[in-house]
Amino acid sequence: MLNLYLYNYMKKETISDLINSLRSRRDALGYAHERLKQDSDSYNKIIIVISLMTGALESIKMKLDLTEAGWSLAPILLSSLIAATSALMKFKNYPTRMEAITQASSILNNCLSKARNHQEDPEINEDLRSDYNASLLACETAIYPSERKAFMLQANKNLLMILKAEQKYFEAVDDANSGISIKISNSSDDELDYSDSRASEFNKDKLNKLEVINELQQL
Repeated sequence: MLNLYLYNYMKKETISDLINSLRSRRDALGYAHERLKQDSDSYNKIIIVISLMTGALESIKMKLDLTEAGWSLAPILLSSLIAATSALMKFKNYPTRMEAITQASSILNNCLSKARNHQEDPEINEDLRSDYNASLLACETAIYPSERKAFMLQANKNLLMILKAEQKYFEAVDDANSGISIKISNSSDDELDYSDSRASEFNKDKLNKLEVINELQQL
């Protein structure tokens, strides 16, 4: 039953399906790029701190005329640590990987823009489907499969939470226009509390998809 649902869910028959798929993959690429940038920045910060410590030790050694072996050895050890960190950072090849993700994101954004311009079309044309397939290939080659799984789950969950928040917002606007009082709480998980809470079919469908994602995450 789950496999049948997944097949129907993964099958793209409308332009709206393409848009949702592209948004999810684009956000996954964004999360991957953010992770790589954070790791790269961490290495750069380590190098900067160690470099400052090396310069400070050299200055202290010269000012105080420290000639002991320990003071002479410390800057050498710190310089070796800087070299090792730089080599490890080069080995991980952050700039090339980030550039590949940036290029893939550009392909997805172009396809997403084209899909949104054809939202009124009754069916997916061959040109748009070809661009979509190219976008899938770009996404799949920019991120390793194991990482893509984690980032896709994160992106899907984030999009569902955004859709849920938007639905609550529009329902709150309708309630306010109808004269129904609404309460705004400080909770980040549930910012709007309706006096007449109602669960729409839209939210039910999105929550069902979230349950499927959670089941996949447990596999």
